[in-house]
Amino acid sequence: MESVKEKKQTIRNEIATKLAGFSEIKILEKTKAVENRLFDFANFLEAETVLLYVNRACEVDTKDIIKRCLSYEKAVALPVLSSKKFEINLVRVRSLEDDFYLNPEGILEPDVSICKVLPVELIDIAIMPGTALDEKGSRLGAGDGYYDRLIPKLPVTTRKVVLAFEEQIVQHVPTESHDKHADIIITDQRIIYKI
Repeated sequence: MESVKEKKQTIRNEIATKLAGFSEIKILEKTKAVENRLFDFANFLEAETVLLYVNRACEVDTKDIIKRCLSYEKAVALPVLSSKKFEINLVRVRSLEDDFYLNPEGILEPDVSICKVLPVELIDIAIMPGTALDEKGSRLGAGDGYYDRLIPKLPVTTRKVVLAFEEQIVQHVPTESHDKHADIIITDQRIIYKI
């Protein structure tokens, strides 16, 4: 019998294969649709301090979302991952051009020597990545557990939102006791409230 970890990895592989088949134009169109839906979302518009992320290959591209948040004069917090402790520290960024560097994996990361730490208590809405999700809010991430450790530290009133393409919604995401759920999923086609 396949273990939960094996099932999760199978889903990750299936989603990666699906998304790899998208053309650049299709990804841009779908990403823009997610972005527009996010910026029409009342909870997001009302939030003063937003937790965002810099996307990986299988995630909705967030660079324009970050820029747009900054133009709306929202306080933008981004995660800095500590692989030694498996923790996320949050820092405030003010510019996509000035506050980042390219890490060894080729991913943009906030420069902690420039950016100030932002207390988790200030986050009004947490926009998180997800590889696969279901309509109950179960979220499958990259597998490192960073967000599963962060979510319990967020204020109870903080909305936990995942951005995804419709193709990342699956029938059922297998979960373990440590897995944390999203409150809301915003895709290129709809907004899903946890049921």
